[in-house]
Amino acid sequence: VYVIAEIGHNHQGSLDQCRRLFEKAKECGADAVKLQKRSNRKLFSKAQYDSLYDNPNSFGKTYGEHREALEFGDAEFAELKSYARELGIDFFSTAFDHDSADFLEEMEMPFYKIASGDLKNIPLMKHIAAFGKPMIISTGGGSIESVERVYREIYPINPQIAFLQCTAAYPASPEQLNLKVLELYRERFPEIVVGYSGHENGICMPVVAYMLGARIVEKHFTLDRSLKGTDHSFSLSPSGLLGMV
Repeated sequence: VYVIAEIGHNHQGSLDQCRRLFEKAKECGADAVKLQKRSNRKLFSKAQYDSLYDNPNSFGKTYGEHREALEFGDAEFAELKSYARELGIDFFSTAFDHDSADFLEEMEMPFYKIASGDLKNIPLMKHIAAFGKPMIISTGGGSIESVERVYREIYPINPQIAFLQCTAAYPASPEQLNLKVLELYRERFPEIVVGYSGHENGICMPVVAYMLGARIVEKHFTLDRSLKGTDHSFSLSPSGLLGMV
């Protein structure tokens, strides 16, 4: 099984903290670390970008300022790519829009993640598929019809795709995980790898997913579950990631 430590924005905009997350993920036995990349001004409407964002997890006065504070650019990605190579761990990212996909391709990412929210974003997936790199596609919140459409549209362009069963709840309870969907994916799409992206607390469900055929497992990862940010509370700490691996 290929284990991805999803860092997302748990680095809190700090390059040093991101390096420590890479180090710990490697020590725990993860195969890869993953970030997220957004072109914030193009991805969000002006109203949303400029909207007030006053809450305990905010890194800026507006939603735009918050997002920009957590966004890494050329220098940070180049540094992290070099550091991951030094550590011997794979490094890649989710692309949330065309500009971000092009940015990541210039950074020579080895493969790409498609977030659950973009399961119906066929134009974005076709754009990324044309790069000829493997694509790991989360399917949270989607229907089987949407997943089948992605397969019909993307597989002929780029057969290097994987579908991850995912429940878009943060955190998700065990009864919401629908892990037997993994068996459905194996039946419907026998040519591709299937996997599991989990937002639940604990480490038991990835083991169940593995027994049901998941060969990629992605879990959010943090240095400290009490840190400021929306994802830390349902992320695995180093001891949790080590136990899961």
